[in-house]
Amino acid sequence: MKTKFTKKTVLKFLGILLLILLLSVLILFAVVIGRTFTFKVNTELGEWENATTIHPSLSPEQKKQLLENFKVAVQIPTVSFSESEQNTSALQEFNLLLRRVFPKIFSSSLVQHETVGNYSHLLTVPGRDPDLEPYMLLAHMDVVPADEADGWDAPPFSARELNGFIYGRGTIDNKQSVMGILQALEYLLERGYAPRRSFYIGLGHDEEISGPQGAVNIVKLLKSRGVKLLYVLDEGLTIMDGVVDGLIGPGALIGVSEKGQATVKLSVSTSPGHSSMPPRESGIGILASAVARLEKNRMPNLFGHGPERATFEHLAHKFGWPYRMVMSNLWLFSSLLSGVLEGQPDTNAFVRTTTAVTMFNSGVKINVMPAYAEAFVNFRIHSSQTLQEVLKLVESTISDKRVRVEFVSGFDPLPISSYEEDTFGYQIIKKTVHDIFPEVTVCPGVCVGNTDSRHYTELSPDIYRFAPSWYKPGDSARFHGVNERISIQNYEEIVLFYFQLMQNSDIRRLPVPRS
Repeated sequence: MKTKFTKKTVLKFLGILLLILLLSVLILFAVVIGRTFTFKVNTELGEWENATTIHPSLSPEQKKQLLENFKVAVQIPTVSFSESEQNTSALQEFNLLLRRVFPKIFSSSLVQHETVGNYSHLLTVPGRDPDLEPYMLLAHMDVVPADEADGWDAPPFSARELNGFIYGRGTIDNKQSVMGILQALEYLLERGYAPRRSFYIGLGHDEEISGPQGAVNIVKLLKSRGVKLLYVLDEGLTIMDGVVDGLIGPGALIGVSEKGQATVKLSVSTSPGHSSMPPRESGIGILASAVARLEKNRMPNLFGHGPERATFEHLAHKFGWPYRMVMSNLWLFSSLLSGVLEGQPDTNAFVRTTTAVTMFNSGVKINVMPAYAEAFVNFRIHSSQTLQEVLKLVESTISDKRVRVEFVSGFDPLPISSYEEDTFGYQIIKKTVHDIFPEVTVCPGVCVGNTDSRHYTELSPDIYRFAPSWYKPGDSARFHGVNERISIQNYEEIVLFYFQLMQNSDIRRLPVPRS
């Protein structure tokens, strides 16, 4: 028996489908709008135990003195030129400076000081309650090279004051943390501070060359003593202001992980010859094609597979319209956001393993076909990938037996530290940011660069990368670049931040979240 569909039946059926579709769209729209105005994962904890016995404030005399101390520190060229060359005389001079400007620290019976790896420093500050797990603050004294001829507005080791800023190499990487941490402890000791919770301070002298003598040996020493750390705080991310489109107010990104790294050497060997009789494909051409394939076929977009999604969700309630709608509904708009992020080099680094061809060498003479060509490619590995996965992708993308692929060096992405409501280290850092910078919103983030804190993973599962330096439009070029600088006000804020952090860390336990 055949069923006969009349025109009226068909129209009725289509009307029902259209109605269902319209209702679905309305429901989806209602969910998106409702979530836009109610979504907030950046919860606040309840009432905190008051561990602040000394109010964080600076007298005019202290402000003058801490600025002078900082300027002298910047003027000492503690440069790490390469893994085999450092300015060791400058490191010795820096050691003398620390002892001179922080007399309370180096004369206190409370603080135990050790020199590690000839130039690094380990300070131990025992707490009154030995049952509380200790924490550790890290910073590094060495800096990358700088040349005034590159276009500096002030000589890079002059610490010259211009328009309220101190110019000089190390002002934001990382002498502001070195001097800020010690200045804070010096002022606390002057006021009779004795911590409840023990803590350590590690000052490396070779972070810019990966910390093989400083951080590595400090970790070995602590490990030999059975030390386990509640949390570790090192340099890393900063306070962003005016950098993210649509974000209302500044945001402090606390690095909860670092990208991994791999360096790969590509090489092609061919028969040499005269340029008047070239082969169909030269060694340079073969290698150039392989490099071009790596650049054209980028590593997969992995937005949402690492903590980068949490960055935007924690900031969602601080975005203006329509950004807020997108950030509050990443279950729907994740592909849209990831597509926008991968469009710019600085944000593309957050969504994938990046590919950077950094060296390409071949040829000895204009009329000679070279027998050998080589290139080096550096990959910064996304949190959700492994070193081995990246190496396999490199092999499959090149897919040319004439190109030899050699692994030079690298490591997996660092473990993701917890940023939950019950995580002591993250919440203490967050509270301290709010204490000193009430207008700042705090969120987790990922460091696309690397620090020597990666050596501390055996001592603590929770390693955070953050220094409260302000990062404004154009400042990205100052890191390891020209005109590195910090405002005088910001350096004072950094001292107060560590001053308050040491006291906040003295609480026994976190408060419960507000309902």
